[in-house]
Amino acid sequence: MLCSPFASVRFIDLTMPAYLLLGATYAFAAAVQPGPFQAYLISSTLAHGWRRTLPALLAPILSDIPVICLVLLVLTQVPPLVVILLRLAGGLFLLYLAAGAFTSFRTYHVPPVDGAAAQSRTVLKAAMTNLLNPNPYLAWSLVLGPLLLQAWRANPAYGIGLLMSFYVTMVVSTAVILIPFAGARALGPHVNRAMVGLSAVALAAFGLYQMWAGAASLLR
Repeated sequence: MLCSPFASVRFIDLTMPAYLLLGATYAFAAAVQPGPFQAYLISSTLAHGWRRTLPALLAPILSDIPVICLVLLVLTQVPPLVVILLRLAGGLFLLYLAAGAFTSFRTYHVPPVDGAAAQSRTVLKAAMTNLLNPNPYLAWSLVLGPLLLQAWRANPAYGIGLLMSFYVTMVVSTAVILIPFAGARALGPHVNRAMVGLSAVALAAFGLYQMWAGAASLLR
């Protein structure tokens, strides 16, 4: 049972809307960060159009399944104090990502794309690209994993809501990035740059919340 290692720990009580907001906030920030997966999606959009690229938006769901299972397996076996310390570390990690996002906003350029490679890639290969990226492991170990366990302990529906808000926002945010590239290549980078700047603010706010929540749980 997911909540069993946390029976003696008091976490900050949150409501369903709060978990939905936290999941959506991190998903948006993760979706708009330049990286290999985003470069693949942009190259596929430029080569084949956004309609043929849309199925690849589901690749993170496929690639995250083994990561989530592995992280939850580990987190449910460690002492509660370790989870609290991970939340503090997760706050620092989010602030680090916020600093990187702000730098990307100031010096933004479109991720390099490879149109030839995009023609031969499939959704499964896109999922493998995301699976080999270290960011999902860090995100689920330091941020989403502890938060999911806290939500599940409060109410299993909260945990399910957190996952749904995360992946729905991930898919929608990524689609918003791709559509301008499909319609006007000159507009795409401007939209993406603005979203990266907004993600820097979201990551910083989420990071500060994580550190506050971890510190509050530790003091309790």
